[in-house]
Amino acid sequence: MSKLALVTGATSGIGQAFATRLADDGHDLIVVGRRQDRLEEFAAAHPEVSVRVLAADLSTPEGIDEVAAVCAAEPLTMLVNNAGVAHYMPLAELPADRARELVGVKVLAPTLLTRAAVGGMVERGGGTIVNVAGMIAFSGAAPQSQGPRRVVYAGSLAYLVTMTQTLAAELEGTGVRAQVICPGVVATEFHEVQGLDLSSVPRMSADEVVTAGLRGLELGETVCAPGVQDASLLDTAFAAALAAFGGQSPRLATRYQAS
Repeated sequence: MSKLALVTGATSGIGQAFATRLADDGHDLIVVGRRQDRLEEFAAAHPEVSVRVLAADLSTPEGIDEVAAVCAAEPLTMLVNNAGVAHYMPLAELPADRARELVGVKVLAPTLLTRAAVGGMVERGGGTIVNVAGMIAFSGAAPQSQGPRRVVYAGSLAYLVTMTQTLAAELEGTGVRAQVICPGVVATEFHEVQGLDLSSVPRMSADEVVTAGLRGLELGETVCAPGVQDASLLDTAFAAALAAFGGQSPRLATRYQAS
């Protein structure tokens, strides 16, 4: 059976590492990114498989719609929603256009591309959706002293975690899997583009992140945290979240009642 994967943000970093690994595994590819030249370079470097290049800006409605149409029309066996931007700054200092770009790339695009692809996967009885988030998704309870604060970025990654978990439950029994990968700091161009020099910070490689994601799929993980040695920490966090969800009542909690 032929394998066809669409990878966003495929021009560098984790996306390029994913596309390379999938090509090595015999997947035909649709690679998506903003830079046509880099996409074409990738295609030329992988003549062993069919590589279709699609230059699109996923921060715009037009770019999202163009890629979503491809996701709906093509018999994808894997969709990797990897494209990302960061814009690390306090919310009050975040320009509106950058906030819009971030939400477009990390929330709206993965949602609409997944929506476009998943119906066909279910009809065909198989497929995999991979969303690339990050451990910052779990940082919401961090104190003010722990910076930098990245309100919109952290919130968008937390959305991807919850979206993927809920989707995985929705897809049980269909043959379609959903996974979210949450790496820590990774040695890519990502931070340099934001003007951050992290060269002295210990970092995981993009290839290692892909290795973890693919192994996580084999292990049946919905949430893959490549740098977390003790997986029970994730189980504990999710169990606590479910306990809080299940602990609600239609009655006003006593701490909110007048004394």
